[in-house]
Amino acid sequence: MAEKWTNYKASQKLVNPANKRKLDIIVVGTGLAGASAAASLGAMGFNVEIFCIQDSPRRAHSIAAQGGINAAKNYQNDGDSVERLFRDTVKGGDYRAREANVYRLAEVSGAIIDQCVAQGVPFARDYGGLLENRSFGGAQVSRTFYAKGQTGQQLLLGAYGALSREIARGTVKLYTRREMMDLVVVDGRARGIIVRNLVTGDLERYAAHAVVLATGGYGNLYYLSTNAMNSNGSAAWVCHRKGAAFANPCYVQIHPTCIPVHGDYQSKLTLMSESLRNDGRIWVPKKKEDAEAIRAGKLKATDIPEEDRDYYLERRYPAFGNLVPRDVASRAAKERCDAGYGVGTGYAVYLDFADVIQRLGKEAVEQKYGNLFQMYQKITDENPYETPMMIYPAIHYTMGGLWVDYELQTTIPGLFAAGEANFSDHGANRLGASALMQGLADGYFVLPYTLQNYLADQIYVGKISATSPEFDEAENNVKKRLERLLRISGQSTSHSVDHFHKALGKIMWEYCGMARNTESLTKAKQLVSELEEEFWKSVFIPGTANEFNPELEKACRLEDYFELAQLVIADALHREESCGGHFRTEHQTEDGETLRDDEHFMYVAAWEYQGHGQPETMEREPLNYEYIQIANRNYK
Repeated sequence: MAEKWTNYKASQKLVNPANKRKLDIIVVGTGLAGASAAASLGAMGFNVEIFCIQDSPRRAHSIAAQGGINAAKNYQNDGDSVERLFRDTVKGGDYRAREANVYRLAEVSGAIIDQCVAQGVPFARDYGGLLENRSFGGAQVSRTFYAKGQTGQQLLLGAYGALSREIARGTVKLYTRREMMDLVVVDGRARGIIVRNLVTGDLERYAAHAVVLATGGYGNLYYLSTNAMNSNGSAAWVCHRKGAAFANPCYVQIHPTCIPVHGDYQSKLTLMSESLRNDGRIWVPKKKEDAEAIRAGKLKATDIPEEDRDYYLERRYPAFGNLVPRDVASRAAKERCDAGYGVGTGYAVYLDFADVIQRLGKEAVEQKYGNLFQMYQKITDENPYETPMMIYPAIHYTMGGLWVDYELQTTIPGLFAAGEANFSDHGANRLGASALMQGLADGYFVLPYTLQNYLADQIYVGKISATSPEFDEAENNVKKRLERLLRISGQSTSHSVDHFHKALGKIMWEYCGMARNTESLTKAKQLVSELEEEFWKSVFIPGTANEFNPELEKACRLEDYFELAQLVIADALHREESCGGHFRTEHQTEDGETLRDDEHFMYVAAWEYQGHGQPETMEREPLNYEYIQIANRNYK
């Protein structure tokens, strides 16, 4: 396995420089995966067209990543290696990831850091000027490179700089404020897309020899999440409707350190970086009466003496402490709050920095986490240097996505998926600081090889025309879809799109969120169906299709979410086990940990669309572990 990627690159088909200029590639999405792929492919000489729904590639949601990016450099000389990163990632995913893809990810991780340093990314450095590292959940080594609490922003600026260079050279053409509405398949191959100009409402056609989807995940299915409100899963879903298999949709990650929900009118949640768990200690009161007094406003966190604090992660998982993986930390917080020990509204725990401030001083903490502390104070009006932060788990990342093979190609030839849009590298739970690693690995170091291998025989095809009957049909279908949404009457009792989206999110969080079981999932299925029926009767969508119309945009995405929600529920129902972020309460150990069923569920579930309202069919891809010894996850 250690030689698989090397052998692949040595035997791949190549395209000579003159022929590269004859081949067109569409990239949808300008986050880390999309921007790095477009920049790399443009630098190689291909003709690239890249699309984003924002007014600038710099607004892609990758910019919101805070804590860091993993790489097996072993700069700290603490025992790290490609092999250890590989094993930590597979174990962190609860042994539900594909071995070869994960090993390749670990293998190219070091080159990502070299690439980004060359681009000028201002990673943190120690006193001697060497690159600094810190720890993240699921690892006992320090392998996470960071730039304060704004690593995603700095990495995206690096990729954006590389992308801008290719735009200036003319190898890449950028289209902003466009949303992908459909995939065009000609003779079984992906040959283009239909997009809607979000400013004018016009539908536009674009043709190419291959399409790369890098549009992120579907966390906003749950409405309240750490994702930007514009982030959505529609581009992947329209590809699914066209025949691309969707893998492991029930694997949804809960992030343990988010600012808790504070009201019914909130539209998103704010993430507090996992890096804070390096120095912050998580606790709740040991006595229920103290927790009740805090909730009633009679006591403050600082009134609770040390001996009356339960540092429950350190108590339950002494080997990893506060740095257990995200799914483990999230369930532990929920368990304490469900038992009556929560603070704030009852669904929050403390993240306390008193120890590290006393040990290192406020100035040292400010240098490491200053912007995160400032952000927390602006949102909550509480000073985390003086009082503990309050945090609670929230929807964050989706491990499910379009099924891809080793080349990142979907079940539709010519359609590739990168970053969070695919399922391939994280199993049932993603380790912290691995999203940035995967996005840049796919864009900088995987797709430039695999896409070229696919395109080698496409030089005989000639220019792809956007006037074929397949393009006509796809555009007409999009028009009909928009007209159907705008025809919904919406009586005096009608509601906005956000009303229905918020209701869908509550159903999914309550019945298919951190904990699931047969009863809750069956109820969720029924409630989603009823809500969808009400949506088609009474949603109010103002305006027309041929203008700037954000409500119509949201309605299209919500229509997709209704179908996606049913698939997430179906996948969760069929998987009669607990693994990673998929926690079935009927399947847990005595200690409340995941109880896998490796005999019956050691596979990737790849679902195939059968039409609206029809049950999807499932194909199984067996997960054969040849190099890793499968075991129960143990972080104690």
